[in-house]
Formats: sequence, structure tokens, C-alpha cells
Amino acid sequence: MTRPALPSAWLSPPDIAAARIAQLAIAERVVVGDDLPPVWLIAGVDVSCARFDPRRLVHAGIVVLRWPDLELLESAAATMPAPLPYVPGYLGFREVPALLAAWDQLTNRPDLVLVDGHGIAHPRRFGVATHLGIALDAPTIGVAKHALVGAPTAPVGEAPGATQALEWQGRRIGAVLRSRRGAGPLWISPGHRIALPTALAWVRQCGRGYRLPEPTRLAHLAANTARRAAS
Repeated sequence: MTRPALPSAWLSPPDIAAARIAQLAIAERVVVGDDLPPVWLIAGVDVSCARFDPRRLVHAGIVVLRWPDLELLESAAATMPAPLPYVPGYLGFREVPALLAAWDQLTNRPDLVLVDGHGIAHPRRFGVATHLGIALDAPTIGVAKHALVGAPTAPVGEAPGATQALEWQGRRIGAVLRSRRGAGPLWISPGHRIALPTALAWVRQCGRGYRLPEPTRLAHLAANTARRAAS
């Protein structure tokens, strides 16, 4: 599948200083608003890696599910060394190249991508979900398991489906969702080409009783399988 041509520094910068400059430049292309085609295929993506692995290997997994039954149609995986060391706030540069390598193996082009990671809920509004969305020119949603920046405006209720706005520096950057009773909440934010209410609605609709929505849950399993295969 074809992808937009991007400057090499936007995917593999030589150092963190160059990565910061690249983030600021790419962020100007981000669309936080609905620009989705009709959704028939949904992808989930995740990576698995060891923070202190001397080889800096990143194991990427992608699954493609049919909507609305969420039947698994195909999966792909790729393992490659990260161009940068592990530095919080710059993980997109570690993860996106491997995710693109896995994406290029797909025979079906997803209409929407759920990413295990943050979208605009990021210090420079440029988490891995946003980075991948720009690299693919695809609608993406960040579905993270932990906060990076910001806090909910009030405690999140324990009932499944309970939500609170996620704010940082006086701006709403996402939502905090309790997807399963007794489980930690999810931190939802737009990645690219999607508005927050739409992103939250899709994450809810993709739930199947687990903490993670089905696309990223299956992607997590695929990434871990790739990691085991490479060990």
C-alpha cells in the first residue's frame, strides 16, 4: 500500500534534538477533526520492546478487523532496531518505523487505526498515534494505558463506560475512560483526522469486555508473538 513520502528526519532523526525539531514541524500537519471515510476495516497497532535491550529491537504488531463484527481478517508483524534510544515523549521515533514495516505487509487498507499509545495528549501534541497518522495519512486514535500529561477534571467513576475530560494547561486534550470495572482507565486522545467525541465513541464501540478495545488487545498479542519469535 502506498504511503505519503516524508523527510527521512521525520522517521529516523539522528538524535533527540533533531527529533524535537521534527516533531514541531510534523505537528503543523495534524488535523484534529473528523476526516474519516466510511469505516469498514479497523486496525489495531502495538509494539513490544525491552527498554534496556542493547539491540534496541522494536517488535510491531498490526491486526485488521472487519467492522462491525470485529472479525480478524489479517495480521502482520515486523522487528527492527529503533533509530533512537528510549526517551519518554519521543517514542514515536522508536515505534513508527517498525509499524510502517508491518503496515506495508497488509493486503487490506484499514479505514481507522487504534494505536496503543497517545495522540495529542503529549507535551508537544505529538504522540505515537499522531506520528503514525501523519506517516500513513490515516485517521488514528490514541488508546493509552497510562497518563503522559494532563489529568482528569474529576475522579473517573468505577462503572464501565464512565468518562471524564482530560485537560492539560487549560486545554482539553482527550478523555479518560473506564472500560472495565476494577481495571485502570484508558487515556483516549485524537491522533490524526478525527475529533475527540468520535474517537471516544469508536473506542467504546470496539470494547468486548476487556480493558483494551479489541483492535489494540489483539495487536498487543501480535506484538508479543513477534517479540517471542525474535528472541
